[in-house]
Amino acid sequence: MLEAAPNDAFTLFAIAKEYEGLKDDTTALVWYQRLRSADPAYVGLYYHLGKLQERLQDIAMALEAYDAGIAVARAAGKQHALNELLTARLNIADPDDE
Repeated sequence: MLEAAPNDAFTLFAIAKEYEGLKDDTTALVWYQRLRSADPAYVGLYYHLGKLQERLQDIAMALEAYDAGIAVARAAGKQHALNELLTARLNIADPDDE
């Protein structure tokens, strides 16, 4: 599938999730970043990218992912995704607030 459509958002997302399932967060991050480059409007990306960044203890990048996803979800009118992203964003501390 990847060979036939190397920038297909669903395929790139699925590959990232597979690497997460294998506990290979570093490789999953590479695939999420590839997806973001290929299709920055893919709303489903941002929640998972943010959670991955949290696991990697990169809170600043997690916040950036959530903030970007909030903007994308709002623009797309995706209320459920927007609510998930807002909740995730509120549940982590902003390093600038400390």
